Amino acid sequence: MSTPATTDTTTEQDGIQSRLPDPTQLFPELAKLSGAMRNAVRNGPVSQTVISLMLLRAAQIVGSTYHAIPLTDNLRKAGETEKRITAVATWQDAPYFTDAERVALELVEAVLNPNPFGERVSDELFAKASALYDDEAIWTLTMAIGHFCLFVPVALIGKPIPGRPIGKNYSK
Repeated sequence: MSTPATTDTTTEQDGIQSRLPDPTQLFPELAKLSGAMRNAVRNGPVSQTVISLMLLRAAQIVGSTYHAIPLTDNLRKAGETEKRITAVATWQDAPYFTDAERVALELVEAVLNPNPFGERVSDELFAKASALYDDEAIWTLTMAIGHFCLFVPVALIGKPIPGRPIGKNYSK
């Protein structure tokens, strides 16, 4: 008895289907916009490790398997330990993160979680971020969160197939 070796095979066997077709077929400008935002973030001063850890936390918060799988895969390929990847969900008390990583994780949580007691991103949190990141770096973190949030409805409503590469992640 053999086990499927690829995510694509597992996906086909599981019968996972997307709800909607690839949006870039209907909105070709979307690919250009996404590419420009992705390049701006990649060319910014914040390490891709910090960005990926922050976005993995974002994927966990919004409940997006579609986003969590490639982010986790990319972190593994970049040499991140399983402890750090697993601990993103409980970063507040995990001993595996730098102060700069913690601020990025706290920032994405503040943006994505409602705060019934005031602003989501408090002056105190912004001051912590400003102590560790300059303006360009804070904008890089902000743009990374914005780029992620652009595709949250795509992932949750359209349900592209997790684990498949872009362009091959829709079945309809």
